[in-house]
Amino acid sequence: MRLRRALALGAATIAAATGILAGPAAAAQAAAPAPALAAVTLANTIKLSNCSASLVRFPSSVSSDRAMMLTNGHCYEGGMPGAGVVIQNRTSTRSGSLLNSSGTALGTVRADRVLYATMTGTDVTLYRLSSTFATLTSRYGATALTISSSRPAAGASISIPSSYWKQIWNCKIDSFVSTLREDVWTWKDSIRYDVNCDTIHGTSGSPIVDSTSGQIVGINNTGNDDGAMCTLNNPCEVDANGTTHAYQGQSYGEQTYWFTTCLNASRTIDLTVSGCLLTKPTS
Repeated sequence: MRLRRALALGAATIAAATGILAGPAAAAQAAAPAPALAAVTLANTIKLSNCSASLVRFPSSVSSDRAMMLTNGHCYEGGMPGAGVVIQNRTSTRSGSLLNSSGTALGTVRADRVLYATMTGTDVTLYRLSSTFATLTSRYGATALTISSSRPAAGASISIPSSYWKQIWNCKIDSFVSTLREDVWTWKDSIRYDVNCDTIHGTSGSPIVDSTSGQIVGINNTGNDDGAMCTLNNPCEVDANGTTHAYQGQSYGEQTYWFTTCLNASRTIDLTVSGCLLTKPTS
């Protein structure tokens, strides 16, 4: 997981790979206007003491709702939730520094509740903040990043802004991993980045932002450091017949549209909603 040893490692921004078309397809592509790309910056990211995070909203959120902060489950202030553990509606006093586009701190935001946290199936912690979206907009000019309601696509260009390092990684989604395992935790339908996307420790909790829509499609969470198999900081991919594969240097994220499958009419996470993809408590 991209949390440990953060202070011991340097950071480098990795340029996104560029595909090359040939023949008639290339001419057609050249004639068509390029899709508009969102200008992804550090604005609305939140620096935590040990991780990256971001100011987020659901597609259905309104300005009078309490604002929310998204980071990894393994960044939860109570320690890494055990396998099968789901935390809901627990009091919190977590705080972080809200950044502007250049990475300058605008002020401190504070959580009063953990809305949802787990490291099973996915790796997320979603906090409710003490201020509304409207208050943060008025006070800091902040505009929360929207969590997309759609599953991302392979090949999509993405940006990963890390508030911890105040740097942005520009990458692509290579493919999806049906089962990703690290130590005692297992994640489903994980995002595998292109081979050049080398996120580092301290980027845990960074949002994965679609470069076209500007919406959050995932959350950065781990990478294989040493080439070891299924150990801490060395996730492995598990294929359909149970065979494990480890790729040193490969980095991953988890999808976030799952949140939008679990919202009720009050814009509240409700794990009983039909089609909800978030992990439910085992008891």
